[in-house]
Amino acid sequence: MTSARTQCPVPDPAPVTAVDGIEGEGPRVCDDMTVEVALAVMAGARVEYLTVCDGDDRSTGSITLVRLAVLRDSSAYTDRVRLRDVLDGSPSSPGTRPT
Repeated sequence: MTSARTQCPVPDPAPVTAVDGIEGEGPRVCDDMTVEVALAVMAGARVEYLTVCDGDDRSTGSITLVRLAVLRDSSAYTDRVRLRDVLDGSPSSPGTRPT
């Protein structure tokens, strides 16, 4: 006879929101991550922002879910846009394409 294992449902945690002036708190990601992957990480972690780091794991800034969503819906968006490009500000203006 096999014993049955029951699981109690665990409620989903509330999404985490960013607090102004707190950089380095929350998920840290590399600046070469694409916008699509960053959005997937945010969805999976249920956070509203990510701390972006360079190759030496030094924080170079943070990026919000709202900013990435606006960028994804803009004419400047391509699937090659990386977080470092967004932090530099280049793809935020319409018609600009990263190199």
